Amino acid sequence: MGKTIVEKILSKHAGKDLSAGDFAVCKVDFAFGQDGTSSIIIDQIRQLGIKKLKTSFCMVIDHSAPSPSEGVSRVHQKMRRFAEDFNTDIFDVGCGVCHQVIPESGRVLPGDLVLGADSHTCTYGAIGAFSTGVGSTDLAIALATGRNWFKVPATIKIIIKGRLPKGVFAKDVILHIIGKIKSDGATYKAVEFSGPVVDKLGMDGRFTMANMLVEMGAKCGFMPVDRKTAEWFRLRGIKNGSLTGISADKDAVYETIYEFDVSRLKPMVSVPHSVDNVAEAVSLKGIKIGEAFLGTCTNGRVDDFKAAAKVLRNRKIDPRVKLIIAPSSRQVYLESLALGLVEIFVKAGAVIVAPGCGSCVGTHNGVPSDKEIVISTANRNFKGRMGNPSAFIYLASPATVAASALKGCISDPRKYF
Repeated sequence: MGKTIVEKILSKHAGKDLSAGDFAVCKVDFAFGQDGTSSIIIDQIRQLGIKKLKTSFCMVIDHSAPSPSEGVSRVHQKMRRFAEDFNTDIFDVGCGVCHQVIPESGRVLPGDLVLGADSHTCTYGAIGAFSTGVGSTDLAIALATGRNWFKVPATIKIIIKGRLPKGVFAKDVILHIIGKIKSDGATYKAVEFSGPVVDKLGMDGRFTMANMLVEMGAKCGFMPVDRKTAEWFRLRGIKNGSLTGISADKDAVYETIYEFDVSRLKPMVSVPHSVDNVAEAVSLKGIKIGEAFLGTCTNGRVDDFKAAAKVLRNRKIDPRVKLIIAPSSRQVYLESLALGLVEIFVKAGAVIVAPGCGSCVGTHNGVPSDKEIVISTANRNFKGRMGNPSAFIYLASPATVAASALKGCISDPRKYF
């Protein structure tokens, strides 16, 4: 019987043949924490008396960077001291979001097994890694032993056909899929994406879709590892002899196979307060907004900024709207500067904040006011997600967010393309 991608990766890391439903202890290639989760990891390692970590590890200061408070500053200092004591890497203030700077650094490669103390660790499926989020204590055990236990997920295959219309992007595709499959439709499943639309997607779009898999309950997911993947690594100076990745066997067994034709897809928006509550942007026309946010580990990359800049070039945002932009990494920020995108944003009236999570998690850089309506490129719109439980968060593509900032209300961006 053929194997899926997740069955192959976990079998390799367990040193034995595994199938969906099996339990195994597997070697962990790489692990990381961020400033919202690393404090507990550090405490656990100290309590266990561990002197040397058994798994490659790094930490990223991104969720509250620069620090907005005295308490957060203490956590950051704790992380820096731990990095010194254990001679491990730390991406400090201004480096960017963990899910961008870690792939950029070459620490994760196709076929790797990655654990992150962050729920959107599934992002690295865009480059063919088995990557999943775990709690801080589970991650500390992986650091202490080099291993952790797993139940092999069953796999859902998603085939995306057709051709994306102009003004419609990867974010619209994944919101549409989540709207159909629902927030619990892939709980503890692996997802394999395929089809002509996926093949044509750039790497930034693939990262966007992989990032949001957890929003339909998935444990992990995989994009194809192809020439685009290899070129993405090459451009970042990441050299490895096995960038072909792992592919599923032709006779692999899938729990479910979904097919989506996106040829007539329209810009989509996730409506408060659930990611799977999805509607077409045109049906929400006229809903006034007070804040627009462009960035995060979902849509803070160069292709995202290019789409937004196409909308904002030589135009001004509505004076009643705050447009906040957070590059996902310093590298993205520099490339956007070189391309003139940042100048377009600033002239349009946007505020650029330090590379990192920005206002997504709600600790700083744009906490909305009471009952304020926000349109964001982030991955979650739960109550309180951006720091105020009385606010209303809509999720959309960078183009839709930019168009909405111009008009002062939720808007369909297709006329700009």
